[in-house]
Parts: sequence; structure tokens; C-alpha cells
Amino acid sequence: MPIPATALPTQEFLSVAENKNPLHVVSVSLGSASRDHRADATLLGHEFCIERRGTDGDLGKARDLIRELDGKVAAIGLGGIDLYVVAGTRRYVMRDAARLAAQARSTPVVDGSGLKDTLERATVQRLQNEGVLDFRKKQVLLVSAVDRFGMAEELVKAGADCVFGDFIFILGIPVPLHSLRAVRRLGALILPIATRLPFKMLYPTGAKQEAIIAKHGTYYARAEVIAGDFLLIRRFLPERLDGKTILTNTVTPRDIELLRERGARQLITTTPEFDGRSFGTNVMEGIFAALGARRSSEYLDLLRRLNWQPRVIRF
Repeated sequence: MPIPATALPTQEFLSVAENKNPLHVVSVSLGSASRDHRADATLLGHEFCIERRGTDGDLGKARDLIRELDGKVAAIGLGGIDLYVVAGTRRYVMRDAARLAAQARSTPVVDGSGLKDTLERATVQRLQNEGVLDFRKKQVLLVSAVDRFGMAEELVKAGADCVFGDFIFILGIPVPLHSLRAVRRLGALILPIATRLPFKMLYPTGAKQEAIIAKHGTYYARAEVIAGDFLLIRRFLPERLDGKTILTNTVTPRDIELLRERGARQLITTTPEFDGRSFGTNVMEGIFAALGARRSSEYLDLLRRLNWQPRVIRF
């Protein structure tokens, strides 16, 4: 169902209002094409065509697609790859992602990091304040803090007992991190090197996204809440998730059924549902870029006016 239209948010976006054609936002993803989806929505008085196109881990194909879309769509999202990762106040650029983004000369390219730092912070606050999920003293596994440092900070502020799984889930090193200070310090040591590695060494792309490897079960078992990027969560998903809450972003109907089958108690997504699935933060940030937003203050204004709510599915 399209989201009901509201008034255009600020004077800054009036130039967008004059465009009567649907605003086309495309996520070019290194992920599997089997997860592709297209939806139409009405947001802030504008018609949107929202689309995800997977390239099955092929960087060359992704580069070609971005060049093809450049100047023809309102915004391009980078899916399945981060342009920026964050540890504390420092932001690091992923080399492979920067090369992809450079293929577009006129269309804005976003990776979702700006929305992670606004929407996902607000989601944790809202879940806590409205009594949907009390994080105080909860055992929380955040599979990667540098991918979602805003969420990590808000979970700690909310009183959660966090394990940050960056070393475990990305580098395959069984070293859990228990504080943001540890994330910042080790991030400063590792990220300047890691961001120069081929991205496929750090994150599942293409067909690898379809495989589930039973691993790291101890960390899942101890957690009451499992949070972060869904493909990282899914990559090592155990057979049973009895009583667990999953706090994540992009899920398909198939993913929802998988969590149901494995006994999860509830699923909470930070991004809204469009025609049966939630898109990634890069797509949602692409919507904001298509409306002309560039700064976090503008993102926050749009979030207030859209009044996006976390999606809660109780199994």
C-alpha cells in the first residue's frame, strides 16, 4: 500500500515539487539478484518508483549499471556494500565502494550511512521510550558496530549489555568487543587496512548471500536481541532462535518465514514495508536524496514529517 501523502516539508524542496514524473530510486546491489524487488509509493506528495537490482557480486556489472543509470534516475543507492564505516568520530572510506560511486557524474549516490546515523538512532530511542522493547540489561549482539555506530551508541545509552561482533562476523576472529571504546581503538588499527581489501573478503556478495553456515552459535545463544545487518545475521544463523528478538533492516517475505521457522519471538525492522518487504537504508536514503536532502538536519526533518514507524512482527 502506498504511504499517504503529506505536505512537502520545507521551502528547500520546492524545485522537486515541480517534477510531475515519478522519482525513480534504484539500489545497485552486490547482492544476489534473487532478492530484487520493485515497489511504488507516494511520499510527501510525490510518486516514487523504488527498485533494487542485484549484480550477483560482480563489481564490473555494478559499475556498468551505475554508469547506465547516471543522469536517468533521481538517486542511486549502493546496496550490499558500505561506502563509509564509522568508529567513534572517525569515518573510513571503503575503496571498492568509492570506485563504484565515482561512476556516477550527475546522479547522487548514497550508501545508507546517513540514514543509519539518524533513523536507526531514532528507532532505538522510540522502541525504548514507547515500551516496545526495553533494552536495559538486555543481552544484545550487534553483529557489526562499525557498520551501525549510531545504533551501537544508542543501544549503550539505553542500558543494553552489548557484544559487538565486528571481528567475529567480518574477519572470522573469535574476539567479542564489549565497549564502544574497544570498537574505536581497534577500528583505528584495523579499518585503514580493511577498507583497502576487496570487499568480498569482508562481506557476503552474490550467491554467498544464499548460504547459511552454522557458526558462532555461542554468541547467538547468549543474546536476547540480535541486531544489525540482516545478511550478516543470516550468514551464520543457528537452527534455533527461540525467544530472540531480531532488530534489523532489509528482509524479504522468505527471510521473515525463515525467522518464524527457527523460533524467533519477534522481528523489528528500522525501515518501512513497501509491497511486502523492507528495503535497505541505502534505498531510503536515496529517497531523501531524490527530495534534495543532503544534511543530517534535513534527514531529521523528513523523518519527522514522514513519521516512519519501526515495523514489528510478533511470531
